Amino acid sequence: MSRKYFGTDGVRGRVGISPITPEFALLLAQAAGRVLKRQTTDGEVGVFIAKDTRVSGYMLESAMQAGFLSAGVDVVLGGPLPTPAVAYLTRAQRLSAGVVISASHNPFYDNGIKFFSSQGTKLPDDIELQIEKEMDRGYACVDSAQLGKARRLDDASGRYVEFCKSTFPTDMDLRGLKIYVDAANGAAYHIAFDVYHELGASVVCEGNEPNGFNINEGVGATHTETLPERVKKAGCDVGIALDGDADRVIMADTERVYDGDQLLYVMARDRLARGKKIEGVVGTLMTNYAIEKKFGELGLNFFRAKVGDRYVLQLMKEQGLLLGGEGSGHIIVLDKQTTGDGIVSSLQVLAVMKRTHKSLAELLSEVHLSPQILINRRFAEGYKWDQDEALQKRMAEVSEFLKGRGRILVRASGTEPLIRVMVESADREEAKKLAEEVAAIIPTR
Repeated sequence: MSRKYFGTDGVRGRVGISPITPEFALLLAQAAGRVLKRQTTDGEVGVFIAKDTRVSGYMLESAMQAGFLSAGVDVVLGGPLPTPAVAYLTRAQRLSAGVVISASHNPFYDNGIKFFSSQGTKLPDDIELQIEKEMDRGYACVDSAQLGKARRLDDASGRYVEFCKSTFPTDMDLRGLKIYVDAANGAAYHIAFDVYHELGASVVCEGNEPNGFNINEGVGATHTETLPERVKKAGCDVGIALDGDADRVIMADTERVYDGDQLLYVMARDRLARGKKIEGVVGTLMTNYAIEKKFGELGLNFFRAKVGDRYVLQLMKEQGLLLGGEGSGHIIVLDKQTTGDGIVSSLQVLAVMKRTHKSLAELLSEVHLSPQILINRRFAEGYKWDQDEALQKRMAEVSEFLKGRGRILVRASGTEPLIRVMVESADREEAKKLAEEVAAIIPTR
Protein backbone atom coordinates (compact mmCIF):
# COMPACT_ATOMS: atom_id res chain seq x y z
CA MET A 1 0.00 0.00 0.00
CA SER A 2 1.48 3.33 -1.08
CA ARG A 3 1.71 6.30 1.25
CA LYS A 4 -0.28 9.45 0.67
CA TYR A 5 1.36 11.74 3.19
CA PHE A 6 4.17 10.10 5.21
CA GLY A 7 7.70 10.13 3.84
CA THR A 8 10.90 8.72 5.35
CA ASP A 9 10.67 11.19 8.20
CA GLY A 10 7.01 12.00 8.74
CA VAL A 11 5.03 14.59 6.79
CA ARG A 12 6.95 17.57 5.46
CA GLY A 13 6.44 20.48 3.07
CA ARG A 14 5.93 24.20 2.53
CA VAL A 15 3.85 25.91 5.22
CA GLY A 16 0.42 26.96 3.98
CA ILE A 17 0.45 24.47 1.12
CA SER A 18 -1.15 21.06 1.63
CA PRO A 19 -0.31 19.04 3.61
CA ILE A 20 1.34 21.56 5.96
CA THR A 21 -1.82 23.45 6.88
CA PRO A 22 -3.75 23.79 10.15
CA GLU A 23 -6.67 21.87 8.65
CA PHE A 24 -4.46 18.93 7.74
CA ALA A 25 -2.65 18.98 11.09
CA LEU A 26 -5.95 18.86 12.98
CA LEU A 27 -7.25 15.96 10.89
CA LEU A 28 -3.92 14.12 11.15
CA ALA A 29 -3.88 14.41 14.94
CA GLN A 30 -7.49 13.32 15.21
CA ALA A 31 -6.89 10.29 13.00
CA ALA A 32 -3.71 9.39 14.91
CA GLY A 33 -5.63 9.70 18.17
CA ARG A 34 -8.33 7.29 16.99
CA VAL A 35 -5.72 4.76 15.84
CA LEU A 36 -3.84 5.01 19.15
CA LYS A 37 -7.05 4.58 21.16
CA ARG A 38 -7.87 1.37 19.29
CA GLN A 39 -4.52 -0.06 20.39
CA THR A 40 -5.31 0.30 24.10
CA THR A 41 -7.55 -1.84 26.26
CA ASP A 42 -8.93 1.05 28.29
CA GLY A 43 -8.88 3.79 25.62
CA GLU A 44 -6.62 5.97 27.77
CA VAL A 45 -4.12 7.71 25.50
CA GLY A 46 -1.63 10.53 26.17
CA VAL A 47 0.51 12.27 23.55
CA PHE A 48 3.57 14.50 23.96
CA ILE A 49 3.90 17.45 21.53
CA ALA A 50 6.99 19.60 20.98
CA LYS A 51 8.33 21.79 18.20
CA ASP A 52 11.43 23.53 16.91
CA THR A 53 11.83 27.32 16.63
CA ARG A 54 9.97 28.00 13.36
CA VAL A 55 7.31 30.69 13.52
CA SER A 56 4.80 28.25 12.02
CA GLY A 57 5.27 25.87 14.95
CA TYR A 58 2.74 27.77 17.06
CA MET A 59 0.04 27.39 14.41
CA LEU A 60 0.63 23.69 13.82
CA GLU A 61 1.01 22.96 17.54
CA SER A 62 -2.42 24.48 18.23
CA ALA A 63 -3.99 22.52 15.38
CA MET A 64 -2.42 19.22 16.50
CA GLN A 65 -3.50 19.88 20.08
CA ALA A 66 -7.08 20.55 18.97
CA GLY A 67 -7.10 17.40 16.86
CA PHE A 68 -5.94 15.14 19.66
CA LEU A 69 -8.24 16.69 22.26
CA SER A 70 -11.24 16.35 19.94
CA ALA A 71 -10.40 12.65 19.55
CA GLY A 72 -10.46 12.19 23.34
CA VAL A 73 -6.66 12.07 23.67
CA ASP A 74 -4.78 13.87 26.47
CA VAL A 75 -1.94 16.17 25.42
CA VAL A 76 1.30 17.09 27.18
CA LEU A 77 3.03 20.19 25.74
CA GLY A 78 6.81 20.51 25.85
CA GLY A 79 7.42 23.73 23.91
CA PRO A 80 10.61 24.10 21.80
CA LEU A 81 12.62 20.88 22.16
CA PRO A 82 15.01 18.75 20.08
CA THR A 83 13.48 15.79 18.28
CA PRO A 84 15.41 13.25 20.43
CA ALA A 85 14.09 15.00 23.55
CA VAL A 86 10.59 14.03 22.44
CA ALA A 87 11.69 10.42 22.05
CA TYR A 88 13.10 10.43 25.58
CA LEU A 89 10.30 12.35 27.29
CA THR A 90 7.58 10.25 25.63
CA ARG A 91 9.17 7.19 27.21
CA ALA A 92 9.91 8.89 30.53
CA GLN A 93 6.33 10.16 30.88
CA ARG A 94 4.89 6.76 29.93
CA LEU A 95 2.89 8.31 27.09
CA SER A 96 1.35 6.57 24.10
CA ALA A 97 3.13 8.60 21.43
CA GLY A 98 5.23 11.69 20.80
CA VAL A 99 4.84 14.33 18.09
CA VAL A 100 7.58 16.60 16.77
CA ILE A 101 6.66 19.66 14.71
CA SER A 102 9.82 20.30 12.73
CA ALA A 103 11.27 20.24 9.23
CA SER A 104 14.72 19.38 10.59
CA HIS A 105 17.40 20.97 8.38
CA ASN A 106 14.96 22.62 5.95
CA PRO A 107 14.48 26.43 5.76
CA PHE A 108 12.02 28.21 8.08
CA TYR A 109 9.23 28.33 5.46
CA ASP A 110 9.00 24.52 5.56
CA ASN A 111 7.66 22.50 8.45
CA GLY A 112 6.79 18.92 9.21
CA ILE A 113 5.12 16.53 11.61
CA LYS A 114 6.63 13.25 12.77
CA PHE A 115 5.61 10.71 15.37
CA PHE A 116 7.36 8.59 17.96
CA SER A 117 5.99 5.43 19.54
CA SER A 118 5.64 4.91 23.28
CA GLN A 119 9.12 3.32 23.12
CA GLY A 120 10.73 6.42 21.64
CA THR A 121 11.16 4.99 18.14
CA LYS A 122 9.69 6.15 14.84
CA LEU A 123 6.18 4.81 14.24
CA PRO A 124 6.11 1.54 12.27
CA ASP A 125 5.06 1.81 8.63
CA ASP A 126 1.83 -0.10 9.24
CA ILE A 127 0.71 2.37 11.94
CA GLU A 128 1.42 5.33 9.63
CA LEU A 129 -0.67 3.63 6.93
CA GLN A 130 -3.48 3.09 9.42
CA ILE A 131 -3.41 6.79 10.28
CA GLU A 132 -3.60 7.75 6.60
CA LYS A 133 -6.56 5.42 6.11
CA GLU A 134 -8.27 6.83 9.20
CA MET A 135 -7.94 10.35 7.80
CA ASP A 136 -10.27 9.35 4.95
CA ARG A 137 -13.08 9.15 7.53
CA GLY A 138 -12.89 12.90 7.97
CA TYR A 139 -13.51 15.05 11.03
CA ALA A 140 -15.47 13.60 13.94
CA CYS A 141 -15.36 15.12 17.44
CA VAL A 142 -16.08 12.99 20.49
CA ASP A 143 -18.77 13.95 23.01
CA SER A 144 -17.84 16.83 25.32
CA ALA A 145 -17.63 14.49 28.30
CA GLN A 146 -14.95 12.48 26.47
CA LEU A 147 -12.69 15.34 25.29
CA GLY A 148 -9.01 15.12 26.13
CA LYS A 149 -7.20 17.42 28.54
CA ALA A 150 -4.00 19.40 27.99
CA ARG A 151 -1.14 20.28 30.33
CA ARG A 152 2.36 21.68 29.99
CA LEU A 153 5.33 19.64 31.20
CA ASP A 154 7.28 21.74 33.68
CA ASP A 155 11.01 22.06 32.91
CA ALA A 156 10.88 19.73 29.89
CA SER A 157 14.19 21.12 28.63
CA GLY A 158 15.87 20.67 32.03
CA ARG A 159 14.77 17.05 32.16
CA TYR A 160 16.30 16.43 28.75
CA VAL A 161 19.56 18.18 29.76
CA GLU A 162 19.89 15.79 32.68
CA PHE A 163 19.20 12.83 30.39
CA CYS A 164 21.94 13.91 27.96
CA LYS A 165 24.43 14.32 30.81
CA SER A 166 23.57 10.82 32.06
CA THR A 167 24.90 9.32 28.79
CA PHE A 168 28.39 10.71 29.49
CA PRO A 169 30.72 8.55 31.68
CA THR A 170 30.12 9.36 35.34
CA ASP A 171 33.84 9.18 36.15
CA MET A 172 34.72 11.85 33.57
CA ASP A 173 33.98 15.47 32.80
CA LEU A 174 34.72 17.99 30.05
CA ARG A 175 36.99 20.27 32.05
CA GLY A 176 39.90 21.52 29.99
CA LEU A 177 37.97 21.41 26.70
CA LYS A 178 36.84 24.56 24.93
CA ILE A 179 33.90 23.71 22.69
CA TYR A 180 32.38 25.72 19.86
CA VAL A 181 28.66 24.95 19.46
CA ASP A 182 26.53 25.91 16.46
CA ALA A 183 22.90 25.27 17.45
CA ALA A 184 21.44 26.26 14.04
CA ASN A 185 19.04 28.73 15.70
CA GLY A 186 17.01 25.64 16.32
CA ALA A 187 15.48 23.56 19.06
CA ALA A 188 18.74 23.09 21.01
CA TYR A 189 19.53 26.81 21.11
CA HIS A 190 19.98 26.86 24.89
CA ILE A 191 19.93 23.15 25.74
CA ALA A 192 23.23 22.37 23.98
CA PHE A 193 25.10 25.06 25.90
CA ASP A 194 23.63 23.84 29.19
CA VAL A 195 24.70 20.22 28.59
CA TYR A 196 28.34 20.92 27.70
CA HIS A 197 28.71 23.70 30.27
CA GLU A 198 27.30 21.63 33.12
CA LEU A 199 29.72 18.83 32.24
CA GLY A 200 32.59 21.26 32.78
CA ALA A 201 33.47 22.52 29.30
CA SER A 202 34.15 26.11 28.34
CA VAL A 203 31.53 26.81 25.66
CA VAL A 204 31.27 29.36 22.83
CA CYS A 205 27.83 29.40 21.17
CA GLU A 206 26.56 30.50 17.77
CA GLY A 207 23.14 29.94 16.24
CA ASN A 208 21.55 30.35 19.66
CA GLU A 209 19.31 33.34 18.91
CA PRO A 210 16.24 32.00 17.09
CA ASN A 211 13.64 34.50 15.90
CA GLY A 212 11.25 32.14 14.12
CA PHE A 213 12.75 32.84 10.70
CA ASN A 214 16.49 32.11 10.97
CA ILE A 215 16.55 28.39 11.73
CA ASN A 216 19.29 26.68 9.64
CA GLU A 217 19.97 29.99 7.86
CA GLY A 218 23.70 29.81 7.11
CA VAL A 219 24.30 27.90 10.34
CA GLY A 220 24.08 24.38 11.70
CA ALA A 221 25.01 20.91 10.48
CA THR A 222 24.13 21.70 6.86
CA HIS A 223 26.38 24.77 6.72
CA THR A 224 29.75 23.56 7.96
CA GLU A 225 31.98 24.93 5.20
CA THR A 226 33.41 27.57 7.54
CA LEU A 227 33.11 25.56 10.76
CA PRO A 228 36.89 24.92 11.16
CA GLU A 229 37.55 28.63 10.61
CA ARG A 230 34.96 29.56 13.24
CA VAL A 231 36.38 27.02 15.70
CA LYS A 232 39.85 28.49 15.21
CA LYS A 233 38.66 32.09 15.51
CA ALA A 234 36.89 31.27 18.78
CA GLY A 235 40.05 29.63 20.14
CA CYS A 236 38.26 26.32 20.65
CA ASP A 237 39.52 22.74 20.60
CA VAL A 238 36.54 21.23 18.83
CA GLY A 239 33.39 22.36 17.05
CA ILE A 240 29.93 20.82 17.23
CA ALA A 241 27.25 21.70 14.67
CA LEU A 242 23.67 20.56 15.20
CA ASP A 243 20.73 20.89 12.81
CA GLY A 244 17.40 22.60 13.44
CA ASP A 245 15.91 19.78 15.49
CA ALA A 246 19.25 18.58 16.92
CA ASP A 247 18.97 14.96 15.83
CA ARG A 248 22.15 15.14 13.76
CA VAL A 249 25.68 16.33 14.48
CA ILE A 250 28.77 17.25 12.49
CA MET A 251 32.06 17.98 14.28
CA ALA A 252 35.25 19.83 13.37
CA ASP A 253 38.64 20.94 14.58
CA THR A 254 40.51 24.00 13.34
CA GLU A 255 41.41 22.30 10.05
CA ARG A 256 38.75 19.79 9.01
CA VAL A 257 35.08 18.83 9.19
CA TYR A 258 34.19 15.30 10.31
CA ASP A 259 30.89 13.78 9.17
CA GLY A 260 28.62 11.22 10.80
CA ASP A 261 30.39 8.23 9.23
CA GLN A 262 33.74 9.32 10.65
CA LEU A 263 32.26 9.96 14.10
CA LEU A 264 30.64 6.53 13.99
CA TYR A 265 34.07 5.02 13.27
CA VAL A 266 35.55 6.82 16.30
CA MET A 267 32.85 5.35 18.56
CA ALA A 268 33.14 1.81 17.18
CA ARG A 269 36.94 1.74 17.34
CA ASP A 270 36.88 3.02 20.91
CA ARG A 271 34.46 0.32 22.01
CA LEU A 272 36.69 -2.34 20.51
CA ALA A 273 39.73 -0.84 22.21
CA ARG A 274 37.94 -1.05 25.57
CA GLY A 275 37.00 -4.70 25.01
CA LYS A 276 33.31 -4.00 24.52
CA LYS A 277 31.29 -6.52 22.54
CA ILE A 278 30.61 -5.12 19.08
CA GLU A 279 29.99 -7.31 16.05
CA GLY A 280 29.08 -4.80 13.41
CA VAL A 281 27.95 -1.34 12.39
CA VAL A 282 25.17 -0.08 10.15
CA GLY A 283 25.75 2.69 7.62
CA THR A 284 23.80 3.66 4.50
CA LEU A 285 24.06 3.48 0.75
CA MET A 286 25.84 6.85 0.96
CA THR A 287 28.55 5.78 3.43
CA ASN A 288 32.02 6.37 2.02
CA TYR A 289 33.69 3.17 0.83
CA ALA A 290 36.86 4.06 2.78
CA ILE A 291 34.85 3.86 6.01
CA GLU A 292 33.46 0.46 5.08
CA LYS A 293 37.01 -0.73 4.38
CA LYS A 294 38.27 0.53 7.77
CA PHE A 295 35.46 -1.25 9.60
CA GLY A 296 36.49 -4.42 7.78
CA GLU A 297 40.09 -3.95 8.94
CA LEU A 298 38.75 -3.77 12.51
CA GLY A 299 37.01 -7.10 11.97
CA LEU A 300 33.56 -5.55 12.08
CA ASN A 301 30.69 -6.46 9.79
CA PHE A 302 29.34 -3.47 7.90
CA PHE A 303 25.76 -3.25 6.69
CA ARG A 304 24.28 -0.67 4.32
CA ALA A 305 20.72 0.49 4.91
CA LYS A 306 18.61 2.71 2.72
CA VAL A 307 19.18 6.40 3.42
CA GLY A 308 17.08 7.60 6.34
CA ASP A 309 17.58 7.02 10.04
CA ARG A 310 14.40 4.93 10.29
CA TYR A 311 15.98 2.41 7.89
CA VAL A 312 19.29 2.50 9.76
CA LEU A 313 17.47 1.72 12.98
CA GLN A 314 15.44 -1.03 11.33
CA LEU A 315 18.57 -2.78 10.08
CA MET A 316 20.33 -2.32 13.44
CA LYS A 317 17.47 -4.12 15.16
CA GLU A 318 17.40 -6.87 12.55
CA GLN A 319 21.15 -7.48 13.03
CA GLY A 320 21.15 -6.96 16.81
CA LEU A 321 23.62 -4.05 16.63
CA LEU A 322 24.08 -0.99 18.84
CA LEU A 323 25.80 1.48 16.49
CA GLY A 324 24.57 2.92 13.22
CA GLY A 325 24.38 6.19 11.39
CA GLU A 326 24.60 8.37 8.32
CA GLY A 327 27.17 10.75 6.93
CA SER A 328 24.63 13.55 7.39
CA GLY A 329 25.12 13.21 11.14
CA HIS A 330 22.20 11.02 12.18
CA ILE A 331 23.95 8.64 14.59
CA ILE A 332 22.09 6.08 16.67
CA VAL A 333 23.70 4.67 19.80
CA LEU A 334 21.06 2.23 20.98
CA ASP A 335 22.45 1.64 24.46
CA LYS A 336 22.26 5.42 25.06
CA GLN A 337 19.21 6.63 23.10
CA THR A 338 16.38 5.18 20.99
CA THR A 339 16.86 7.52 18.05
CA GLY A 340 19.43 9.82 16.44
CA ASP A 341 20.55 12.43 18.96
CA GLY A 342 23.09 15.10 18.02
CA ILE A 343 24.01 16.06 21.58
CA VAL A 344 24.21 12.49 22.91
CA SER A 345 26.28 11.38 19.91
CA SER A 346 28.69 14.28 20.33
CA LEU A 347 29.13 13.37 24.00
CA GLN A 348 30.21 9.86 23.02
CA VAL A 349 32.91 11.31 20.74
CA LEU A 350 34.01 13.83 23.37
CA ALA A 351 34.31 10.98 25.87
CA VAL A 352 36.72 9.20 23.49
CA MET A 353 38.78 12.38 23.14
CA LYS A 354 38.98 12.80 26.92
CA ARG A 355 39.68 9.12 27.56
CA THR A 356 42.49 8.86 24.99
CA HIS A 357 43.80 12.45 25.28
CA LYS A 358 43.64 12.63 21.47
CA SER A 359 42.19 15.20 19.08
CA LEU A 360 39.70 14.34 16.35
CA ALA A 361 42.51 14.57 13.80
CA GLU A 362 44.57 12.01 15.76
CA LEU A 363 41.60 9.68 16.23
CA LEU A 364 40.91 9.74 12.49
CA SER A 365 44.47 9.92 11.17
CA GLU A 366 44.18 6.46 9.58
CA VAL A 367 40.92 7.20 7.76
CA HIS A 368 41.33 8.71 4.29
CA LEU A 369 37.96 9.24 2.63
CA SER A 370 37.48 8.65 -1.08
CA PRO A 371 36.39 11.83 -2.88
CA GLN A 372 32.60 11.81 -3.01
CA ILE A 373 30.64 14.26 -5.15
CA LEU A 374 26.98 14.79 -4.33
CA ILE A 375 24.66 16.86 -6.55
CA ASN A 376 21.09 17.60 -5.50
CA ARG A 377 18.84 18.19 -8.50
CA ARG A 378 15.39 19.73 -7.92
CA PHE A 379 13.28 17.83 -10.44
CA ALA A 380 10.26 18.89 -12.50
CA GLU A 381 6.83 17.94 -11.18
CA GLY A 382 5.74 14.47 -12.29
CA TYR A 383 9.25 13.34 -13.21
CA LYS A 384 9.94 9.63 -12.61
CA TRP A 385 13.68 9.24 -12.44
CA ASP A 386 13.55 5.46 -12.24
CA GLN A 387 11.61 5.37 -15.53
CA ASP A 388 13.94 7.74 -17.41
CA GLU A 389 15.67 5.47 -19.94
CA ALA A 390 18.41 7.98 -20.78
CA LEU A 391 19.24 8.41 -17.10
CA GLN A 392 19.24 4.67 -16.41
CA LYS A 393 21.48 4.03 -19.43
CA ARG A 394 24.03 6.65 -18.35
CA MET A 395 23.98 5.36 -14.76
CA ALA A 396 24.79 1.84 -16.00
CA GLU A 397 27.64 3.17 -18.15
CA VAL A 398 29.16 5.12 -15.27
CA SER A 399 28.79 2.15 -12.92
CA GLU A 400 30.65 -0.09 -15.36
CA PHE A 401 33.34 2.57 -15.94
CA LEU A 402 34.00 2.88 -12.18
CA LYS A 403 33.83 -0.83 -11.42
CA GLY A 404 36.40 -1.84 -8.81
CA ARG A 405 37.53 1.71 -8.03
CA GLY A 406 34.39 3.72 -7.37
CA ARG A 407 30.61 3.75 -7.56
CA ILE A 408 27.53 5.77 -8.50
CA LEU A 409 24.32 6.10 -6.52
CA VAL A 410 21.17 7.90 -7.65
CA ARG A 411 18.16 8.18 -5.35
CA ALA A 412 15.18 10.36 -4.60
CA SER A 413 15.12 12.35 -1.37
CA GLY A 414 12.47 11.20 1.08
CA THR A 415 11.93 14.70 2.45
CA GLU A 416 12.38 17.12 -0.49
CA PRO A 417 11.63 17.13 -4.28
CA LEU A 418 15.25 16.31 -5.05
CA ILE A 419 17.13 13.63 -6.94
CA ARG A 420 20.51 13.02 -5.31
CA VAL A 421 23.37 11.98 -7.59
CA MET A 422 26.47 10.68 -5.82
CA VAL A 423 29.68 9.58 -7.51
CA GLU A 424 32.67 8.22 -5.61
CA SER A 425 36.13 7.84 -7.13
CA ALA A 426 39.76 8.12 -6.15
CA ASP A 427 39.97 10.98 -8.67
CA ARG A 428 37.88 13.95 -7.45
CA GLU A 429 37.77 15.67 -10.85
CA GLU A 430 36.63 12.47 -12.49
CA ALA A 431 33.89 12.02 -9.89
CA LYS A 432 32.75 15.63 -10.34
CA LYS A 433 32.62 15.34 -14.13
CA LEU A 434 30.63 12.10 -14.04
CA ALA A 435 28.19 13.36 -11.39
CA GLU A 436 27.53 16.54 -13.40
CA GLU A 437 26.94 14.54 -16.58
CA VAL A 438 24.38 12.31 -14.90
CA ALA A 439 22.67 15.16 -13.03
CA ALA A 440 22.31 17.17 -16.25
CA ILE A 441 19.96 14.51 -17.65
CA ILE A 442 17.40 15.17 -14.88
CA PRO A 443 14.85 17.85 -15.93
CA THR A 444 14.60 20.66 -13.40
CA ARG A 445 11.71 22.86 -12.34
